[in-house]
Amino acid sequence: MNFSPHGYQQYCIDRIISDRYLGLFLDMGLGKTVITLTAVNELIYNRFEVGRVLVIAPKKVAESTWTNEAQKWEHLKHLRVSRILGTLTQRIRALNTPADVYVINRENVPWLVEYDRNAWRFDMVVIDELSSFKSSKAQRFKSLCYVRPHISRLVGLTGTPASNGLIDLWAQIYLLDEGERLGKRITHFRTKYCNCNTHGGHFSTYEMKPDAEAAIKSAISDICISMKAEDYLQLPECTVVDVPVYMNQRTKKQYEEFEREMLLELDENTLDAGTAAVLSGKLMQFANGAVYDENKVPVEIHTEKLDRLAELVEALNGQHALVFYNFRHDLERILRYFEKSPLVIRELRTDQDQADWNAGKIDLLLAHPASAGYGLNLQQGGHHVIWFGLNWSLELYEQANKRLHRQGQSEPVIVHRLITQETRDEDVAAALEGKQDVQNALLEALKVRIREIKGGIING
Repeated sequence: MNFSPHGYQQYCIDRIISDRYLGLFLDMGLGKTVITLTAVNELIYNRFEVGRVLVIAPKKVAESTWTNEAQKWEHLKHLRVSRILGTLTQRIRALNTPADVYVINRENVPWLVEYDRNAWRFDMVVIDELSSFKSSKAQRFKSLCYVRPHISRLVGLTGTPASNGLIDLWAQIYLLDEGERLGKRITHFRTKYCNCNTHGGHFSTYEMKPDAEAAIKSAISDICISMKAEDYLQLPECTVVDVPVYMNQRTKKQYEEFEREMLLELDENTLDAGTAAVLSGKLMQFANGAVYDENKVPVEIHTEKLDRLAELVEALNGQHALVFYNFRHDLERILRYFEKSPLVIRELRTDQDQADWNAGKIDLLLAHPASAGYGLNLQQGGHHVIWFGLNWSLELYEQANKRLHRQGQSEPVIVHRLITQETRDEDVAAALEGKQDVQNALLEALKVRIREIKGGIING
């Protein structure tokens, strides 16, 4: 295919070429990959300013997306791409294979830095999904910081740089400018832009000061480009439809007892994020129909959500659907439930699965949002998304939906969310829909339930 860049794409290409470090905060579907490869090609073959480029990406994206994009476009077919994936022997062989672009999954960044620490070989680094480096405590961030002085060019790509708040930006911007704009330390950033709230000495949370957003955006505006898809693309409409799931009275009573026993053990003032996540996970599992026991063995409780999924699939009348699950036992139970169905059902695992889906050969494609949330182009295979089980990550939720709602989609996209009534499902759906800080929403929802349960017992 011949690439004729849109105006905004050419602008981004020019900025990558002219700027030593740049954050491309481009919405899903705006062509971040082809933009970056076009600039890389110019820097390597026409300007001779770059020798080797390292692309750090989510595993699924590293396996296929960058290679496929290079092969897809006529002006990029000569680019040599080597994927640093697989076993230790395979990674070393790929690392020492002559190429222009080397692609590695982010989990292997610490290994690569250790392997190359005395002779870093990449003068340009591209971080696909820069937001996955938002934690300053993560080893991948610390490792990349170690070699950052040896990187002459760095590009960070993401459509969701601050899905959980502006505090996410510090580590990402630090990788770009080594602390020049937002501070050399996360503590400096917090002191300048945040108010600290301590919770009985157990943990601290940070809230942005009233003028922080404008100040941060002003500070980073010269090295970051932010564009929304709706401003540049004519995308079909995307509609979210909540599909209610009802438990019978016996199961509903079991859920209430299960919730009450867990929450009664806690005090709302000592509830922290870690405990909240565990409790919420257990309740969400129950809402989906099974709960892991102490030996990590799933115990099935009900099939209400599976039955509702089957009804929804039947109502689609042959239209294909991309189904996102939350827990591993969700996947196993869905596959078992539809075992005798004539439908073609497959878990998204390989490039062939992606190709078959886009070719219309798969009725239900099952995927976890963490493994299919970035980079994959699935818009040709259908326009229905089904969430069997939601999770609290706004970033994963938005990215996953954009697998279908992106450039090239010809039909209105329908996002169906299976919501078990009067369970944690409703809290998660409300938090995601409200685009609020989902961790705070998780904590607050649990605190409210603790007060309600304890208040009911006292009053009763």
